[in-house]
Amino acid sequence: MSYKQSNQYRKDILIIDDMADNLRVLSSILTSQGYNVRKALNWQMASTACQTLLPDLILLDIMMPDVDGYEVCQRFKAWKLTADIPVIFISALDDVFDKVKAFKTGGVDYITKPFDLAEVLVRVQNQMELRAAKLEILTLNAELEQRVKQRTWELEKALHKLQIEVNARQKLQNQLLEMALHDALTSLPNRIMFIKRLEKALNLAKQECNYQFAVLFLDCDRFKFINDSLGHLVGDELLIAVANRLQSCLTPDATLARLGGDEFGILLENMEDIHASIHVADHILQQLSMAFKLSRYEVFINVSIGINWGHKGYEKPEYLLRDADTAMYRAKDLGRARYHVFDPQMHQEAIKTLEIENDLRRAVERQEFIVYYQPIISLTTGQISGFEALIRWLHPTKGLIHPTDFIPVAEETGLINAINVWVLHSACRQLRIWQAHPVRTKNLTISVNLSAKLFLQSDFLVQIDKIIEQTQINPSSLELEITETVIMQNSNEIKTILQQLKERKIKLIMDDFGTGYSSLSYLHIFPFNALKIDKSFVNRMLDNQANMGLVPAMISIAASMGMAAIAEGVETEAQLEQLKSLKCDFAQGYLFSQPIPQHLVMDFITSKTQW
Repeated sequence: MSYKQSNQYRKDILIIDDMADNLRVLSSILTSQGYNVRKALNWQMASTACQTLLPDLILLDIMMPDVDGYEVCQRFKAWKLTADIPVIFISALDDVFDKVKAFKTGGVDYITKPFDLAEVLVRVQNQMELRAAKLEILTLNAELEQRVKQRTWELEKALHKLQIEVNARQKLQNQLLEMALHDALTSLPNRIMFIKRLEKALNLAKQECNYQFAVLFLDCDRFKFINDSLGHLVGDELLIAVANRLQSCLTPDATLARLGGDEFGILLENMEDIHASIHVADHILQQLSMAFKLSRYEVFINVSIGINWGHKGYEKPEYLLRDADTAMYRAKDLGRARYHVFDPQMHQEAIKTLEIENDLRRAVERQEFIVYYQPIISLTTGQISGFEALIRWLHPTKGLIHPTDFIPVAEETGLINAINVWVLHSACRQLRIWQAHPVRTKNLTISVNLSAKLFLQSDFLVQIDKIIEQTQINPSSLELEITETVIMQNSNEIKTILQQLKERKIKLIMDDFGTGYSSLSYLHIFPFNALKIDKSFVNRMLDNQANMGLVPAMISIAASMGMAAIAEGVETEAQLEQLKSLKCDFAQGYLFSQPIPQHLVMDFITSKTQW
């Protein structure tokens, strides 16, 4: 097999991405800049493209089927012909672990999606210039070697000329290196230089016991909103203004870097203690709280700051930045526009969350979930009216895991949709089995909690119809529990969906009523059949008259709007008697039963006939 590469330097770029839209956008902008662009959807196409013509630069996505970007990069680096071709990762993965892994596999740069086209062009140009310089040096060296062989009598003159050329090339290399270590937009040091500075500080800390330093990781809050609403040019202008203001908050010996996008890093050296770095963070938050007067707009923006106290125990400088990044995300979780100091426990929590996410993805594939059922009692008849389906995760090594330990991760990763559909299908199938039992269970209902994310799926109603058709249940036996979070997202669209569910005779229950927005206007607009009173109100109901006053009010609201009231978390006879006296319609809780596995439900129904 023969491989071709033009003798004359060609600016040829190979883009590897399984998303056709990404290929089209990047190809269009790079072609318009005079580059020759080729595209590949996977490793096989990329390998064939390189065998046909070696590119000068590779833009590589990470998340691809079969062979991901990391493996593709490793294969190129292991192949002699492509080992020296620079690889820039372009990915939606924004975690520091993903970025560090990208550089470990041989990447020279990392651009986070959604990418800024101007940023992509600058980074591509930098790498092209670096590669051109290297190729030119190789060419010059080859030519000089030939001259020595052919013109030995001109040795001194050739050496003199060579020295002049080498000096010029060294000057150019130094200029290119300077460009490669600085951010093109703000002229600040970039991530590469910042890591080098961190490495130097870490080595000093290991050598000198009195040397102390801190790392700050800053991320602009709501910057994407400004970019989307006012445009990227305004966003760039704002980033420059933020960089200038940050610089004004620091002493000359501090290092400020733009790490990418709207992220900045600060290295504070010769710190007395952690309180000194906290003082700097406080000063930054104060200064950034003031308006930025741009050329056409006045903009307000804040930052969330993660602080990591550097110490010699770290093996690599990247780990210092990683932990500062972790602390920054904790600051965002706590309300943004604030700082948070890294605690080693936070890293363990992050690792634990990552492990749960990985296990959860396998659990969805292997269907490691089971459904427990908690009875709902009619306080009018004292009989079982139905059951609420509650998911549990039967982990192969950790045993039974409750939803509070994995549902938040499922929500964040998008796995909640598949889990929700599985629970809904399982509960409906089980209800059909119970309703066919000789015991009087034909009027049983099944109640299922649904995530807000599921309602936003375009095929949500199609999935509901499919489940009802497959399980052959009466739609009026199905109750869907919805939190107020659902109706706050695209309320007009949600209203239409809820109305279509109502037309199918499916009952709708507002879950955790009183803990969210609790706007009575929503109750008028959306077609709910019942309100579920959160257990926190039921638990405090008998503590004092003020707390009890909320429960009668909620029951009264439900009655006035033609809705049933369901009380959660009933644990004592006193609570039950109070709810009966208030004419609450339904109740559930440990007083009646804990959630039970499906094989014990019929025994429970036959043994408990009246409350």
